Amino acid sequence: MNSSEPGWSASETNVMDAITKIVRSDREAVLATIVDVEGNAYRRPGAKMVVTPDGSGVGSITAGCLEDEVVELARRVLEEGEPRVETYDLMEDDDVWGLGVGCNGIIDVLLEPIEDDYSPVVDTFESGGAISSVTVLEDEHETDYRFERGYYDPSDGIDSAADEFEWFGEEAERAVEELLEREQSGTVTVTDADRSIELFVDTVTAPPELVVLGTGHDVAPIVELASKNSFRVRVIGFRGADAVEERFPDAVEVSSTSPSSLRDAHEFDERTYVVVMTHNFLDDRLAIDELLRTPVPYIGLMGPRERFEEMLEDFADEDRTVGGDELERVYTPVGLDLGGGSPSQIAHSIVAELLAVDNDRTPQHLSEREGPIHRRVSSVTDD
Repeated sequence: MNSSEPGWSASETNVMDAITKIVRSDREAVLATIVDVEGNAYRRPGAKMVVTPDGSGVGSITAGCLEDEVVELARRVLEEGEPRVETYDLMEDDDVWGLGVGCNGIIDVLLEPIEDDYSPVVDTFESGGAISSVTVLEDEHETDYRFERGYYDPSDGIDSAADEFEWFGEEAERAVEELLEREQSGTVTVTDADRSIELFVDTVTAPPELVVLGTGHDVAPIVELASKNSFRVRVIGFRGADAVEERFPDAVEVSSTSPSSLRDAHEFDERTYVVVMTHNFLDDRLAIDELLRTPVPYIGLMGPRERFEEMLEDFADEDRTVGGDELERVYTPVGLDLGGGSPSQIAHSIVAELLAVDNDRTPQHLSEREGPIHRRVSSVTDD
């Protein structure tokens, strides 16, 4: 709904939206995707950047180390109409792309024209599902398999792709399934008969949804920040006059209903996160009662803990039992303890907690973390 065009700092959702528009409109563009990383890098396998013929683009694959070079290569890919894999060694001091620009790793990037055959990915993304595209990067027999692509949809299985591509055997299927389960992308080497093939498995999942209940002035910063962090944000108000799109341009939907009709007005599932901030005790209590009857993993409630305890007392008076599993899903006071008190700082606190829960992380200083920041793709084909 926001008319501004995202650029290099675009979220993953913005990048997928840009790809979708290109596929739907038959416009020309190149998709640059990190397929493998050795050592340290700003982004991980699966990170994408869209480059248009005029050199503009959406998304980024580094912190600025490679973008100009990738744009130039993208123009060449458009001219030739053929995909290619480019390796960038950023570990050498005497390399123009080396440590002087703050990167320290070896990055393999797949550049390819965006064509109609990417439709299964954008269709699945739009429908809220998950899918893996599997591309042959190398074949030791040097056949014509290179850059062939198949798709694995967990709802349909691998059979259709296996019938079409003889390199899509059992070992490849197992690797794809494991990466999809982890929601990770990466390069794997599989062996089928006497052939060793290197595959890039690109796992694409629909973004999580954030539903914000409330239309106060403190809602807009949360909507804006969550949208920039790849959440699909919907705002639901309980006072119709304030639930207008113009107040929340970064939301994909703004609507109004009553607290007791939440489940009828919207579908809440395991990928839905909710922040309750109507600042009205009765509305919040009715909304919490409705939300606890859904499978949402996260219910953030604005206000002091004593406020929620008062709600629990009301539930008990109504013979409404709230079990331990339900209580574990309620985060109140909502947000992380970052110490700030302005609307923007509160929004950062809330969105930071959302990201931690969605990524299954316990918040901490990175300086205190041992090992790599990002989870690495292990050799999923090893027995």
